[in-house]
Amino acid sequence: MPRLQIWVAALWWASLTTIGFLVVPMLFVHLPTPAMAGGMAAKLFTSQTWVSSICGLVLLLLLNKRSNQPLALIRRAQAAMLFIVAGMILALLSEFAVAPRIVARDNLRLWHSVGSMLYLLQWVCAAVTFGKLMPPRQTD
Repeated sequence: MPRLQIWVAALWWASLTTIGFLVVPMLFVHLPTPAMAGGMAAKLFTSQTWVSSICGLVLLLLLNKRSNQPLALIRRAQAAMLFIVAGMILALLSEFAVAPRIVARDNLRLWHSVGSMLYLLQWVCAAVTFGKLMPPRQTD
């Protein structure tokens, strides 16, 4: 199970990284208008919200089954759970509180900044989760 946890955490972090820092910026460079790029970016971010939510739920379920593990790993898993829940909340806030305001073009500069900050914080939560789930280094 620990390997599966690491793979799911890696998928969560890598999907956030790929969409947010590679694909969406490329849309604005290569599509003919910012409106087209924005519309496609909104769809990608919605998909990313569901990827994040599913990865978070799977991780929480996997981490809940931690019998027969050393105490140090249990503590790391508990710390990871806090970041998983925080990341999921950030994803859902972005999708259901911020995105509708961006789509409605309601104070676009403010809500785009808020959305970007929530995405970055979610990315940090995924990275910390990944780090917490990695096995401790063995020292010689």
